[in-house]
Amino acid sequence: KTFMLPGGCELGARLHMARTVCRRAERVTSALALEETVAADHLAFLNRLSDWLFVFARTANAQADYDDIPWIAGN
Repeated sequence: KTFMLPGGCELGARLHMARTVCRRAERVTSALALEETVAADHLAFLNRLSDWLFVFARTANAQADYDDIPWIAGN
């Protein structure tokens, strides 16, 4: 229901970074799909992988007793 700032324990922070790289790959692949043929399942995989990394990061932070920090507009 809200955006979360990346970070937390070391594993959580690394997973958030991996998600950032995955999302970048998804954007680049989407742009490529405008020019070349890209299998739809490749884009779906990148999207699901980024979701999984987000959930895994939140789980790692919860298990390490780190609270998620919600993003608040204007701060």
